Amino acid sequence: MMKTIVLKQRPVGTPTLSDFELINSDMDLNPNKGELVLETTYVSVDPYLRGRMSDAKSYVPPFEVGKPLSSGIVAKVTASQNDHFKEGDYVVGMLDWKTKQISNGEGLLKVDGDKAPLSAYLGVLGMTGLTAYLGLTEIGKPKAGETLVVSGAAGAVGSVVGQIGKILGLNVVGIAGTDEKVEMLKSDFKFDHAINYNSTEDMGAALKKACPNGIDIYFDNVGGAISDAVLFNINRFARMIICGAISVYNSTEIPNSISVQPFLIKNSALMQGFIVSNYSDKFPQAMQQLATWLAEEKLSYSETIVEGFDSTPQAFLDLFEGKNKGKMIVKA
Repeated sequence: MMKTIVLKQRPVGTPTLSDFELINSDMDLNPNKGELVLETTYVSVDPYLRGRMSDAKSYVPPFEVGKPLSSGIVAKVTASQNDHFKEGDYVVGMLDWKTKQISNGEGLLKVDGDKAPLSAYLGVLGMTGLTAYLGLTEIGKPKAGETLVVSGAAGAVGSVVGQIGKILGLNVVGIAGTDEKVEMLKSDFKFDHAINYNSTEDMGAALKKACPNGIDIYFDNVGGAISDAVLFNINRFARMIICGAISVYNSTEIPNSISVQPFLIKNSALMQGFIVSNYSDKFPQAMQQLATWLAEEKLSYSETIVEGFDSTPQAFLDLFEGKNKGKMIVKA
């Protein structure tokens, strides 16, 4: 039995389970020359997938209604007619939400479960880690002693960004949504300060207190009012790295926001959006650095692993309610 999750209809506002459909089929997968059969082991669910469920222009094509969704997946090779992969290998790549599928091997990378848990290749040693490292270093250009603020800090990318900041000698302040996550940032990930945005009435004042020397680098995963408050505390030549905007992904109306231009002009500040593929030529070096830090125990990571392939849509929806600590992953 093979299972496939397809986009049943385009969501309006916040997605619901009715926007997805699970299809069961009996199909024998036999690879032709150059092909291999993959069995899904772990599925990555990420906030950016919400954008691909709409048909608005974006940096990647939208998902097609009636067709499988796709994301980062770790899979086991169960049969192979491809010289580069053998039965028993584990690979990671952008694959369809299917329990089994045929691949020609393009875009797949072998991973070693003896060097790190397989799920880590979807997180700290995968696109999550690369996004954190390259966004911070290429745009943020951190200098020891500076202050870094991270929104969505208890999420997959944010928790890694903060740790890299500490390794590079920064004063790191994280923003998260619960007291439990705030404590995790300080105890597990060694952030200098952390703020619970849900229990903070004046975010601007809270940031000023946590960042007495102002904010030099802001790694933004959420957008909205939190990011507005950051603008009032930025230093001259501040760098604002725009990675995500989960607070507005499900908005059906144009969100109200303050004008950023006066803040940028007054402080000669930089605000730059990015996607990790902008820096694809730097992936090998970045991956090596992340793996080294992980081996040296300078870097740790948090995962929320949901059991069962059928649970993939719900795990995705849970992202928008902040139910994940670190990387949200489904174990198929």
